[in-house]
Amino acid sequence: MDHLNFPYRSSSHLALMHVIAESGAWERQGLQIDYDKKISREDAHRLVSTGEVEFTSGNHVSTYAARARGDTWVYLGQSVSNNRLALVTRPDSGIDSLADIRGRKFATKGRHPQLNDWLYLKQHGFDIDRDDVEFLKFGSATTDPELAKIGKVEAVQKGLADLCFVSQPRRELAERLGLKAIDIEPQPMIYFATVSTSLPFARKHPDQIAKMLKGMLEGIAFFKTQREKTIRILMDKHTKEGKLDRDAATKLYDELAPNLEPKLYPTLQAVYNVYEEAKRQSKDAERIHPLALWDFHFLREIDDSGFIDRLYKADALAVANQ
Repeated sequence: MDHLNFPYRSSSHLALMHVIAESGAWERQGLQIDYDKKISREDAHRLVSTGEVEFTSGNHVSTYAARARGDTWVYLGQSVSNNRLALVTRPDSGIDSLADIRGRKFATKGRHPQLNDWLYLKQHGFDIDRDDVEFLKFGSATTDPELAKIGKVEAVQKGLADLCFVSQPRRELAERLGLKAIDIEPQPMIYFATVSTSLPFARKHPDQIAKMLKGMLEGIAFFKTQREKTIRILMDKHTKEGKLDRDAATKLYDELAPNLEPKLYPTLQAVYNVYEEAKRQSKDAERIHPLALWDFHFLREIDDSGFIDRLYKADALAVANQ
């Protein structure tokens, strides 16, 4: 049994990681994966490059500029290519759609989520650089010690901001607080759980790379096809975003399951969008091609072998024989 480290960059990634682990997918590949630990952006860059940590589920933006400075970070697969957001506001805010937000106070949080918010708004006609929307930073996005204690949903609830973007399960929790959630167009984006490592590790340990990816692929197939079992795992294990009752777990499942990439290939639009964010974060990223950090040859070998197709054929056969 190979022991590998796969710490997460965001606790939201655990919605998938718990299901992969509990389904036994990694264990069947002969892997013991230590995944339920958080890692910072800085530690991820440092420890992945030295091999002290074999994998992580990010970083998604800072890696482009880092590659321009000689870093060896590489992405091997992507679990989600669409960021399914909702606009959250107070019922009495007068906001009923994205068209109503000009001049309003927008709450944001986190490094990558903040860039997602910037890009989404810009692509829909609201440029924060022109003050079309007032950007207010909370949580880890600010250095203000008081604002750092406040989440963006809480900021909207308290009237410190007029709106924010969230995904499940935070959408459900916001609605339970009495806030209004408005559906908006999904955002193509590299986010959520990504299989990230270093080029030296990938070249030196191709067998472990293949096992990790096969475990991810099998776990995603389980997630997408075993609805009831997956919902129970989410209720039992996915607690870092708040304990989920059945209704919240079901809504998280129904949003995430159809959105998971069955073959771990990202969409080109998602790669393009995260690259736009990387260039905004650092001009050094402009020296790197958008696809330079992506290595799909391991996935392609697994895909060409028929492994992924067999996962879904086996499920279809089981249903037919019931």
